[in-house]
Amino acid sequence: MSPAARTVEHVTCLGCGCACDDITVVVKQDRVAETRNACALGAAWFGDGRIPQDVRVNGRAAPLERALGEAARMLGAAKRPLVYLAADLSCEAQREAVALSDRLGAMLDSITAAAAAGVLAAQRRGRAGATLGEIRQRADVIVFWGVDPVARYPRFATRYAVEPRGLEAPRGRGSRTVIAVDVGAGRGPADADARVEIAGGDEVDALGVMRATVQGRVASDEARFRGSAELAGRMSQGRYVALVADGEPGAAPADPDRAEALVTLAQALNAPTRCALIVLRGGGNRSGADAVLTWQTGFPFAVDFAPGFPTYRPHAGAAALLAAREIDAALVIGSPASIPAPLIGGLAGLPTVAIGPRASAAAFKPAVSVDTGIAGIHEGGTAYRMDEVPLPLRPALAGPPTAAGTLRALRERLGA
Repeated sequence: MSPAARTVEHVTCLGCGCACDDITVVVKQDRVAETRNACALGAAWFGDGRIPQDVRVNGRAAPLERALGEAARMLGAAKRPLVYLAADLSCEAQREAVALSDRLGAMLDSITAAAAAGVLAAQRRGRAGATLGEIRQRADVIVFWGVDPVARYPRFATRYAVEPRGLEAPRGRGSRTVIAVDVGAGRGPADADARVEIAGGDEVDALGVMRATVQGRVASDEARFRGSAELAGRMSQGRYVALVADGEPGAAPADPDRAEALVTLAQALNAPTRCALIVLRGGGNRSGADAVLTWQTGFPFAVDFAPGFPTYRPHAGAAALLAAREIDAALVIGSPASIPAPLIGGLAGLPTVAIGPRASAAAFKPAVSVDTGIAGIHEGGTAYRMDEVPLPLRPALAGPPTAAGTLRALRERLGA
């Protein structure tokens, strides 16, 4: 290692929801030169650590004070403002966003809204869950429901679910049975011990058959559900079952019936055995946004401050309001690249302020943009893993102003 190099250990990676906190970052000449233990997805998320540090008003470079003044003027004059939380923010920055939304009387929403089906199902039914550490230590039957974590969550199997040795899995992979459930085009791991195929249109019905089988009720005798019923019996005989499904959009249909069926199957399995439903989540501290908003307002997303107090509007959040053209100004916080495409179109015609990593490159061309550091690379604080365990962020590089500090300065400009 060259004399100019330095290392930062125990860095938390927010490249996916696994939030691996065993990364060692090697810094040379103020750039990330190496990310030890990181997977390919994590290495791409860290990159070399270089990001733009621009402040722009109407496309032109401007001092930060002028940008904040223009942002305060624009947002303060809005009758129906939106505050939207994107990825790569610390919990501290998310908390500042809540305070700003309260001050503005705004609709506060986040990228969690794209995965709302699972959140709402858990609110209706409850959810039998567990930390990833408990799965690592105790699970002996792991069922991957229509998902292979290799592409989107590369270290999930090696750190938590399959390979590690645990208290009840002393031989690691040899102590566990891995079952892949292929649902339509969504396939489970290629190296599974057993495989069950379910047609995409039969998924909810198959989950219902499995729940009925577990509960000892009369199950369907149709041939297309035979494999599902056999799988239910096999899961019932496990000592500790982990049912793993992807909660992010694009991985599976955003079907509320599917989400509720997975929740109720896991609950039913807790009669004959122990079962935890593990919902995989994306990176950038998405789970942190859920936690902060719930802590501060009582609701995980789509929180409307217009009545003068937090009101939950899960079916009338950012996407619905933008589509109906009810929003007249927007503050977008976080990485614009993580915003769902339908929202980009809705933001394009609005007066917008963007504060966050690479805000100046936002496709919707904000009137005011302030580039900040990325949480976990340039900015410290706290982030949440997909199982709602908080982890400290250890920044390896200095960078532009922090998102939390910039939002605090904007709130002060608004008189809060």
